[in-house]
Amino acid sequence: MFKIQELIERKSKEQEGMPLVMGILNVTPDSFSDGGCFTNQDAIEKQIIDMVSSGVDIVDIGGESTRPGADKVSLSEELDRVVPVIEWVAARFDVPISIDTYKTEVMRESVARGVHLINDVNALQAEGAVEVAVESGVSVCLMHKQGESSIMQESPFYSDVVADVQRFLLDRASVCEASGLSAEKIVIDPGFGFGKTLTHNIALFENLDVFTSLKYPVLVGVSKKRMIAEILNDAAVEERMVGSVAASVLATLKGAKIVRVHDVREMVDALKVTMRLM
Repeated sequence: MFKIQELIERKSKEQEGMPLVMGILNVTPDSFSDGGCFTNQDAIEKQIIDMVSSGVDIVDIGGESTRPGADKVSLSEELDRVVPVIEWVAARFDVPISIDTYKTEVMRESVARGVHLINDVNALQAEGAVEVAVESGVSVCLMHKQGESSIMQESPFYSDVVADVQRFLLDRASVCEASGLSAEKIVIDPGFGFGKTLTHNIALFENLDVFTSLKYPVLVGVSKKRMIAEILNDAAVEERMVGSVAASVLATLKGAKIVRVHDVREMVDALKVTMRLM
């Protein structure tokens, strides 16, 4: 049975401390970075082949944008988007597949078709979501998010963002373990950019050790997000790649075990050089 921590440990041992690189594949028309780029079969297949040839460790497939202000997508539409892609990847490549969803039924249909990891921005809080993970035996990534996507960036507030996010993630992990999910199958994600200001994001990044010191591996996803743009004087999406790679490398040096990125080849190259020269 697939255990994410075993994959992390094997990669680190074989490749000098390298983290896992999770490649983002948004099969949506409205994602903030690549919306509309991968909505036809040829483009999707080319992107997956590029990811695999570049050294991706996990392909993360998403059929609904969770960017701030994003519109909700119906269950049937999300399934129509992701299921054919999951089936195509599973049939052709020996690479772990992740499903980026918060809908229980999408989780269920996805794991039935070969998905290895549920990547949930709502940390398996939907009815039946934990049960799907436990019954299927897949691994999970539990992310912190404050508020609904449509309003989460309007006025995010924390008494102590680091402590609040840590508490939430530990609580959700505890619920999963109490329900029968092995700790070896749990990853946590502080949720950069999800109901957080730049100040909140920087505080989380500066205190990443608070999370990496826990027993659960940490996933960091900052690729091309608004926080990168703000640091780079409102850089456009297409101008955020270098900053995103730099932040992901720094997250790795701070102990992150998975980096979720759009630019797989550039990320893998940067990590190879970093790990070799350390």
